[in-house]
Amino acid sequence: MKLFISAVGFAMCFSSLVLAIEKPNVILVMADDLGYQDLGCYDHPEIKTPVLDKLAAGGVRFTDFHSGATVCTPSRMALLTGAYPTKLGWTQGVVGYKMGKHDGMSTKALTIAEIFKSEGYATGMSGKWHIGDQPDTDPNAQGFDSFYGLLMSNNQTKELLRDGKVIENPFENRLLTEKFTTEAIRFVRKNKENPFFLYIPHTAPHFPVEPHPDWKGKSSFGRYGDVVEEIDARMGELLGELKKLGLEKKTIVVFCSDNGPNPREKANCLPYRGEKWSALEGGTRVPCIISWPDKLAAGKTYAGLTSAMDLLPTLSEACGIDWQKKSKGQPKIDGLSIWQSLHGKADHPRNELLLWHGMEAEPQSIRVGEWKLFFDRRHALEGLGARRKTKQQAEKIMPYIDGLKKDQPNPPILFNVAKDPGETTDLNEKFPDKVKGLTERADQLMKQMRSHGILPLSVPGK
Repeated sequence: MKLFISAVGFAMCFSSLVLAIEKPNVILVMADDLGYQDLGCYDHPEIKTPVLDKLAAGGVRFTDFHSGATVCTPSRMALLTGAYPTKLGWTQGVVGYKMGKHDGMSTKALTIAEIFKSEGYATGMSGKWHIGDQPDTDPNAQGFDSFYGLLMSNNQTKELLRDGKVIENPFENRLLTEKFTTEAIRFVRKNKENPFFLYIPHTAPHFPVEPHPDWKGKSSFGRYGDVVEEIDARMGELLGELKKLGLEKKTIVVFCSDNGPNPREKANCLPYRGEKWSALEGGTRVPCIISWPDKLAAGKTYAGLTSAMDLLPTLSEACGIDWQKKSKGQPKIDGLSIWQSLHGKADHPRNELLLWHGMEAEPQSIRVGEWKLFFDRRHALEGLGARRKTKQQAEKIMPYIDGLKKDQPNPPILFNVAKDPGETTDLNEKFPDKVKGLTERADQLMKQMRSHGILPLSVPGK
């Protein structure tokens, strides 16, 4: 009997050990201001990204993936919490610009790092935070065991920190991608025997765009191309380390961008119109690649409407974590797990998404399937978002712009983004019932958010 009990005990311990070993690692990489078309696998004509192209060929490439918001701070809030940023304390702008001191993400928010940490994962971050600049809102207070990087954007600070302590002042901007990658590799080596969650939010290609000396002048697409091609090469260094350590098939790797391209930079989001700050497709639709060798189908293109908010529940489910149990209470998570649909075992769960302007904690538009409604047509036609367009797009939207008068009402503007990716043809008058239905749905969603958010929220048009 004792022998039997001992054998059972050994079997249980061995089973627990196997389960611990089988927990996949997660590496979440996010570029800063990278446009939809700025990678080779997204058809950029000049920028060369062989590493990311290979990652996409061995995994899943998304074609309708949207950042959590159109500027840095709210986008990162949404990514890390799976919730719309207006629920978390965001009202406008970014930390350091339009946001006051201590106006970062609410400390009540539950982050993906806290969820994975509670499951025994080592959690590390190497890169740009830009969610809060106070001790109780920094990465170490939000679930990361280790933090190396910047608390704000590379144009807002000169301090490089490690776990709250300044280690360089000033840092050299052109060397940051290298430094973040070196630190990420150090974290992987340190935690190679245990499951880990690693977040790498690069500062590149956010302005000021300054190429590393080893990449300067190498791209035919100028300094912007130099910087993007360095990101690609550094990804190669990181992925090479995973392979060297035997972790390649034990690690889920995600690569995405925080929002569309900055207006002043030489970047592409074609065939879409718009850019950073704008809720036009070019401001929010960004590249996304997910790879897990032998676990996800290779070379798959995923066309379902997806949000960065969906990564928290998706990655949690992939790792066997009951994120719903851990995330009870406020704010309610808006992300939806697409893990089963990635495997073809379920229909894609998301059909709608609210889209925001970087200066307003009120939605600019709503996507429902292929339809997109802007509540005020000025948002779709004027300002930063209207600049990034082809000559043909400009010719189509000019009649709408010319027809706008300050003393006249500005009714909603309706697009079909599947047939009109450049958002140039207003279908408002042709489909009045669609306009009515989308407006009502946006109103319903905002009322739901009011009941689950941390701060009071407004409703479109009220």
